[in-house]
Amino acid sequence: MNKIDCMTDEELALRYTDGDNQAFDELLARHQDKLFTYIMFVVRDQDVANDIFQDTFVKIITKLQEGKYSDSGKFGYWIIRIAHNVIMDWYRLQKNSHIIEPKDNNLSNLRALSILDKNREDEIVKDQILQDVRHMMDNLPAPQREVVYMRFYQDLPFKEIAEITGVSINTALGRMRYAVLNLRRMAKEHDIQLDVY
Repeated sequence: MNKIDCMTDEELALRYTDGDNQAFDELLARHQDKLFTYIMFVVRDQDVANDIFQDTFVKIITKLQEGKYSDSGKFGYWIIRIAHNVIMDWYRLQKNSHIIEPKDNNLSNLRALSILDKNREDEIVKDQILQDVRHMMDNLPAPQREVVYMRFYQDLPFKEIAEITGVSINTALGRMRYAVLNLRRMAKEHDIQLDVY
């Protein structure tokens, strides 16, 4: 096993800033699939996802070379945050009117979804629910789709989601609330059961 394979992402990032291009190649190999999947899930267009992916890695390289990465132990979150910013810049350029920021911070109707339960007996049902949800998510506005993806498919806590997307925890929770309401409406229309009891 190569010595570089055993290094943490943070060690590789710091080696790259010292001029080791092989370190960056290893970082790219480790993260490109997860990062591209995230980008594609949000933008839902292969060509746009490819462009955003390339722009994201250019920004990652630039920020690393400028010394704007500090060893925080969260390299993966750091690059997702950069990708999120590139995606939002792209949406702004497109003047996409489908991006809706919820203004209602009343979270009293947000209840914990039982599909987050990790007990064994619900795993099979949970997998089917997530497949159904993934099909319905195409109809959600991008910010809602992004929060659902990060929470359910990447298992990120809301604090991390808020940091990555650059919003308050209340806004992240609000987006989830609206996404859940929209998903439940769609599930009802298509007679799909979302809750695990």
